[in-house]
Amino acid sequence: MDGTILVADDDRTIRTVLTQALTRAGCKVHATSSLVTLMRWVGEGKGDLVISDVMMPDGNGLEQIPQIADARPGLPVIVISAQNTIMTAIQAAEADAYDYLPKPFDLPDLMKRASRALEMKRRATASKASDARSMEAGDLPLVGRTAAMQELYRLVARVMNAQLCVLITGESGTGKSLIAKAIHDFSDRRNLPFVTVSTSDLETMDGPHAVLARAKGGSILFDEVGDLDDTAQARIVRMLDSFGDTAPRVMATSQANLASKMEEGSFREDLYYRLGGVTVEVPSLRERVDDIPLLADHFLAKAEREGAPLKRLSDKAVELVRAYSWPGNVRQLENAVQRLVFTSTENEITKTEVELVLGNQPAMESLRSGGDSDKLSASVAKHLQRYFDLHGGVLPPPGLYNRILREIEGPIIEISLDATGGNQAKCADLLGINRNTLRKKITELDIRVTRRRKLM
Repeated sequence: MDGTILVADDDRTIRTVLTQALTRAGCKVHATSSLVTLMRWVGEGKGDLVISDVMMPDGNGLEQIPQIADARPGLPVIVISAQNTIMTAIQAAEADAYDYLPKPFDLPDLMKRASRALEMKRRATASKASDARSMEAGDLPLVGRTAAMQELYRLVARVMNAQLCVLITGESGTGKSLIAKAIHDFSDRRNLPFVTVSTSDLETMDGPHAVLARAKGGSILFDEVGDLDDTAQARIVRMLDSFGDTAPRVMATSQANLASKMEEGSFREDLYYRLGGVTVEVPSLRERVDDIPLLADHFLAKAEREGAPLKRLSDKAVELVRAYSWPGNVRQLENAVQRLVFTSTENEITKTEVELVLGNQPAMESLRSGGDSDKLSASVAKHLQRYFDLHGGVLPPPGLYNRILREIEGPIIEISLDATGGNQAKCADLLGINRNTLRKKITELDIRVTRRRKLM
C-alpha cells in the first residue's frame, strides 16, 4: 500500500495509531487535529486519501466532504465517528463519503478499506485521460442541476459498483435506459458488454442462456420489465437463480407501478423482490422545471455539433418552454428542439415558432388534471415508511403527527410566498387561510419572507 494519507482527528491517540500503522504499510501520513489544516492540505493538492473524524474542535467533518469534492474531485474520504447511529452512516453516504466506520474501529479492517480506497484512486487517475477522450462534455448522458437531479446523481454514484439489482422507475421519456447505461459506463464493468434484453430474447427456453453468453459478466438491462408476460417473467426468475460467480449486473426499467401490478397478480412477486435491490426514481420534467432551459441548450448544442446551424431560444420562447408540461418528458423535449432547429428561419427561435411546434401536442392543463395528488400521497407514504424503518423496529418519539404536519406546512407556505412575491395577503388568499393564521405559521416555522415585485 502506498500513497499520501491525510488524517484528521482530535484524539491524539488515534492520530498516533493511524500514523504508525499507515507508515508501516508504506504510506506517507499527514495528521492534524484541525479541519482548517486539513482543508489547507487538500487545497494545496496533498493527499491521495482523507481519513476524518466527524466531531472536530473547529467543525463537522461530514460538512467538509462536499468542499473536498469541489476542491479535489475523486479524492476519497473515509469517515470515522464515535456517534454510532444509523443517521451518521446515512449522512456519510449522502455526503458521498467513500466509507464510514464507527469508533472504536478494527484497525486491520480500516487498513483494508484504506488500501481499497487508494487502489480506486489510482484506477480513477489512470483511466481519467481515456474517459475524457471517450466522452465529450456535450455527450454526457444526464443533464440537470436541480435538487431532484442532484439526488439522482448521488444515488447513481452510490449504487454504481454495488452488486445489487437496480430497478429504475419513471415516466416514459425520462431517460431510464440512459440511467442504466450511465451506471454501467461509469462502473468497474465499463469494459464488459451492456446487453438490453428484448421480448424476443425470452421467447424460448434457451433465450436466457444466450443473453448470459452475450453479457459475459457485464450488465443486463430488462427494459420495461412490467410489460413482459408471465412466461418471460418466469424465465427471468430462473435466469437470476442460476447465476454463478461471474454473474452480470442486473438492471430493469419500468414506467408501470410494479407493486400495484404485483398486487393485481400481473407481475410475479418473486421477480419483484429479486429486481428491487435498489430502486432509482427518475423525476419527470414537471418535477425539475429549472432544468428545462438547460436541457434545451444541451440539445441545441448537440444539433450544432451534428452539423445544424447554431440556434438559441429567445427569452419569450424560454418562458413558453418552461411553462409547457412535457408529458413525453426529455424525449419529447429533444424531438421538439430538433424540429425547431430545422424549421426556425432565424438564429433566434421565437415564441411563435415554439407555439407552432407545440400546437398539436397535449396541453399542460389536461396533463395536470389528474394523478398528482396520488403521486404526492405515494411520496409521503414512502417517506414515512423510510422514517419508521430507520428506527429499526422501535417506535419513533411521540408527537409524530405534528412533526409531519410541520414538514408539509413549511414547503407549501414558502412556495406560496415565493409565488406571490412575499405578499402575505395574496398568499393567505391563495392558501385559503386567515392572514393572522399565516403570520402565526410564518413565525412558528421560522420562515423568512422577502417582498419583491413579481414579473409574471
